[in-house]
Amino acid sequence: LACLRPCAPTCLSSTTREPTRPALRLAQCFKIHDGLFIGMSGLATDIQTLDERFRFKTKMYELNEGRKMKPTTFANVVASTLYEKRFGPYFVEPVVVGLQDGKVYLCSTDLIGAKDEPDDFIVTGTCYESLLGMAESLWRPNLGPDELFEVISQTLLSAVDRDCLSGWGAVVHVVTKDEIVTKTVKGRMD
Repeated sequence: LACLRPCAPTCLSSTTREPTRPALRLAQCFKIHDGLFIGMSGLATDIQTLDERFRFKTKMYELNEGRKMKPTTFANVVASTLYEKRFGPYFVEPVVVGLQDGKVYLCSTDLIGAKDEPDDFIVTGTCYESLLGMAESLWRPNLGPDELFEVISQTLLSAVDRDCLSGWGAVVHVVTKDEIVTKTVKGRMD
C-alpha cells in the first residue's frame, strides 16, 4: 500500500496480488464513505474480518450520531479495535486516508493500534523498503491530481518490480473534494 499527501487531493493505491495465494486478486482498499478510505496490507482473512467490523462500527456510529464519521474519529476506532486484540493481534497494517475540513488526513497503525500521522506519505506491505525509497525520491508537495496519479503509479510499479510477493498491477484511488477517480494500472504478472 502506498499513500501520498499533497495539499488538496490525496491518493491511495495497492497492488492486486495476494502473496500467500497468487491466483487470488484481493481487494485491499475499501471505501468507508465519500471522504474516507481504509487500506490494509497483511493476512487476507484478517483484512476481510476487519473490513466487516469497520463497516459495522461505521454504520452504528452513523445511526447513533446522525452524521458521517470524520477521518480522525475513524482512525481512533481502527486503533482501538486493533488494541482490543493486542495479545492475539490481527496481522494487518491499516492506513486511513480521508478529507477533513478541506485538508488531507493520513494515519497508519501497526498490529496493535499504535498510530502514526505523517505529513507527507505512508507506505506499508511486503515491499516496504522499496516503496519508501521510491516515495522519498518522487514525492514533492503541492501535486495536482494527474501528477499525483503518475507519482504514485511510478512509485508502486517501480517498488513491486523488486519484490516477488507483490505486483500484478495496481488499483489507484485519487480522492479530491469533488470526486473519486479509481484507475487500474497494469504491471508485471510473473
